[in-house]
Amino acid sequence: LGRFYSLILAFMAAMLGVVLAGNVITLFVFWELTSLTSYLLIGFDHGRAASRSAALQALLVTGTGGLALLAGLLLLGGAGGSFELAALLSQGDAVRSHPLFLPMLLLILVGAFTKSAQVPFHFWLPNAMEAPTPVSAYLHSATMVKAGVYLLARFSPIFGPTDAWHYLVTLAGTTTMLAGAFLALWQADLKRILAYSTLSALGALVLLMGLDTALSVKAAMVFLVAHALYKGALFQVAGTVDHETGTRHLGKLGGLARAMPITATAAGLAALSMAGLPPLLGFINKELLYEANLQAPRA
Repeated sequence: LGRFYSLILAFMAAMLGVVLAGNVITLFVFWELTSLTSYLLIGFDHGRAASRSAALQALLVTGTGGLALLAGLLLLGGAGGSFELAALLSQGDAVRSHPLFLPMLLLILVGAFTKSAQVPFHFWLPNAMEAPTPVSAYLHSATMVKAGVYLLARFSPIFGPTDAWHYLVTLAGTTTMLAGAFLALWQADLKRILAYSTLSALGALVLLMGLDTALSVKAAMVFLVAHALYKGALFQVAGTVDHETGTRHLGKLGGLARAMPITATAAGLAALSMAGLPPLLGFINKELLYEANLQAPRA
């Protein structure tokens, strides 16, 4: 427990660093620290080959994306004349007119897409379900996988007004949203079902950031909070079921509501929120999602 709490608190500090950083190089340092602590948490049960393999895969994918992000941030700092976020946000015109605008955009998007598991970088997230369930609930539904969405939100004032941003980000988000939902249908493991549905939610968030309207950003922020709440709860339910029954396989489970009524109630409420039924928060985020897409300007 001591090792587990130390690692998860270290991750929490790194995640806070990403969100609070006012300098893009500082942001990158904390960004990489989240990948490193995630690697240690996914491979927490290091005696199992599957845990070690999943941890290494996540580190390689997100670490490679981090290197692309660093290159993009260096180009962005050169184009904007500063590495301070506040200064860069005021230099949008200079950045958009720079001859290396498209390469810096592509590099930054690779960094964001690998962290938020967008297609074709999505495969590491379902495999990361080898982690202990609290790690899956905290890192892989509520925080780390949202870092890419946060990055898109931070840089949308600079890149958002361009067609390249609109088409690349909405295409990645739409593809991931549909692929995650489709792949979830064929899963029998509770945590993998939740992982693929998380992929779909991440795709929807990225799609909203690609639309780059005031309503789409509002919808994305509400969706981000609502998804963290209901998906974190569902991951914890899956962990509780696994702990009490010894399995997460749907074919071996059934009739648990009577034996675990509190867990069943929590699962039902979280699932209803995920389905978007009123009066739960998931209903509000789904309505905003539909409204933002319906009101988005058409090319």
